[in-house]
Amino acid sequence: MKTKNCVELPEGCREILQIDLQKDKKLAILVNGIAGAIAVVMLFLGVKFTVPISSAFDMSQGMGRYLLRWGVLLLGMMAYLVLHELVHGICMKYFSGVKPHYGFTGMYAYAGSEAYFNKNSYIVIALAPIVVWGIVLLILSLLVPADWFWIVYFIQVVNISGAGGDLYVSARFAKLPKDILVNDTGVSMTVYSAQAQ
Repeated sequence: MKTKNCVELPEGCREILQIDLQKDKKLAILVNGIAGAIAVVMLFLGVKFTVPISSAFDMSQGMGRYLLRWGVLLLGMMAYLVLHELVHGICMKYFSGVKPHYGFTGMYAYAGSEAYFNKNSYIVIALAPIVVWGIVLLILSLLVPADWFWIVYFIQVVNISGAGGDLYVSARFAKLPKDILVNDTGVSMTVYSAQAQ
């Protein structure tokens, strides 16, 4: 039986797992290690198979264009952090009808909700930003001039590697019982199941 998304925890559900990257330092190191490994692989693949990275440092079209590219990269990365969490929040609202809340802990930006999400809905919520922005950034990287490719690709690296936590929880939750409900407050996730009695 498929569990429905809800705003109140159904009777009979028990907590089976809690994930809090702020408090669990070992898990935070693991997730950041996953993110770092993804970034290294993506940079290696980018250098090996795409536009030469030297194009990002090309000043042949003038200092103004060079500085513009790096300014766009900086602003793009800051905008991406907000847009990533916005996609999480839009999905949370879509699946629950509950307005999400947003914040920044000093270490992580987050979107959170008071609702409880079933397994499939939560995995969509977790992976939506990497898919949505992955497609947008891929299209942009194919359309921009060569000297702009790495500016877009660096943001794509941040997109994929920065979703290390989302990838980790998706893989972890996929192995849990079908009836789980996930409450993601933004800084921690608590998983409940009626089967855990």
